[in-house]
Amino acid sequence: MAFRGPKVWLWRWRRNPLKRRADVVESWVVLGVWALTVLAGVLAGLATAGSVEHGLARERIEWRPLVGRLSEQAPGKVAASGSSSGDQVWAKVGWTGPDGSAHTGQVRVGPGSAAGTPVTVWTDRRGRLVTEPATAAQARLRASLVGGLAGVVAATFPFTGGRFVRGRLERRRVAQWDTDWARFDALWGRPTG
Repeated sequence: MAFRGPKVWLWRWRRNPLKRRADVVESWVVLGVWALTVLAGVLAGLATAGSVEHGLARERIEWRPLVGRLSEQAPGKVAASGSSSGDQVWAKVGWTGPDGSAHTGQVRVGPGSAAGTPVTVWTDRRGRLVTEPATAAQARLRASLVGGLAGVVAATFPFTGGRFVRGRLERRRVAQWDTDWARFDALWGRPTG
């Protein structure tokens, strides 16, 4: 491991008679990669979060609750106190869509619920069964999480590309040093290699 000395801020842009063209190129590559990484991450995160939040808001507007009735008794037994302990089972439910057509599907209800029990079902514009839409607070949280994840994923691409370019520059710099030392050794009369 090489001794690096004290940390000097903005050392890549300071004047130095030993600075080579490769050092200048690397300094601009690092600056560009960091700028592109931040920009790609922020833009992808914001765009994804906005898209998710917009989609969830559209669901809140388009999806409607309807009252359906259980077609048959739900499996399981009702808890002794008359209410279930939070467990739910799948049961068959029927409902009438906004256009008057009959529909059936499966929903989660308390165990042992009797046939004909009213149940709230959520449907889309076509009357198909959907889940209850996310509230505005849930939508913001989901959008933030998905947007943050998308931003991190998008930022990895320019960051990884920059690491690859820096690795290539480093290998090229080491090869140039070998060439320069061989030339310098030849000037001093030492055998190379």
